[in-house]
Amino acid sequence: RSQRLEEEQQTALAALSRQLEDITDVEELTKLLRAAGEYEERKLIRAAIRKLRAEEIEAATLAGNAQSSR
Repeated sequence: RSQRLEEEQQTALAALSRQLEDITDVEELTKLLRAAGEYEERKLIRAAIRKLRAEEIEAATLAGNAQSSR
């Protein structure tokens, strides 16, 4: 029984992970984070937020470098 629950949770987390990859808005991710109840769900969402912020910083840095090289 607990094995089955574990498998269902892993399946749900995998689906959530795929869903998070499509979200590009930190605000939307933050709303999901506030609504999430399970630790593992919140962990995945926080990782997605960190990844998105890192990408935003990288894009801003690249844009700044391109601007300064002109």
